[in-house]
Amino acid sequence: MRYVVISDIHANLAAFKAVLRDAELRGGFDEIWCMGDVVGYGPEPHECIELLKQHRHICVAGNHDWAAVRKIDISDFHTDAAQVCWWTMQHITEDDAWYLQNLPIELRRGDFTMVHGSPRWPIWEYVLSVDEACASFGRMDTCFCFVGHSHVPLFFGQDDTGDCWMQRAPSEITLPAGHQRLIINPGGVGQPRDGDPRSSYVIYDDDARQISYYRVDYDIVITQRKMREYNFPSSLILRLNYGY
Repeated sequence: MRYVVISDIHANLAAFKAVLRDAELRGGFDEIWCMGDVVGYGPEPHECIELLKQHRHICVAGNHDWAAVRKIDISDFHTDAAQVCWWTMQHITEDDAWYLQNLPIELRRGDFTMVHGSPRWPIWEYVLSVDEACASFGRMDTCFCFVGHSHVPLFFGQDDTGDCWMQRAPSEITLPAGHQRLIINPGGVGQPRDGDPRSSYVIYDDDARQISYYRVDYDIVITQRKMREYNFPSSLILRLNYGY
């Protein structure tokens, strides 16, 4: 089986379509594993939910997903994010809201745990440091974990002595045997934040036990034009050019 592993689509339909096209060109996939935040920040929440639902997939809840259905308080969101969150509430259908409302905060498939934030705090925690990863490894009872939320493609490891380490995403990772464990972030589809504006995603081949990272160009102007039509904050529009 081959899985497209994505996170943080953030209602960016042009980016989402580009990722799926690229994955098809690389041999196709059997299922999508999504680490949440299908909506938020971007101008096409309904369309992104519909496209995801057209494919065999599983998805966990992100903070923007639950905020869009008032399942969490948005008082901790910064002003621009909160503005778009309120807009999103008005531009999703009842079916969309039901879908987001019922997303789980955690899923498990074989050796993998899947959460949006971290195994400690599935909705909110960013895993961006070795200390945060070590704490999360302590809450895992699987060998591997996919996370999102930070929009940064990277992974963390823990060896059989308990020591932890971090690495920027290489092109490929072969899943280790034995007692080594990994926390893997595929990066952001709709709003990358590592200084590279291209969408980031992963293909996991479970037969080869291999994870491959990819970056994909998409037409950023299409998304920005729609954001301007809806008077989104300029900071959210411009950040797409720079990947931050």
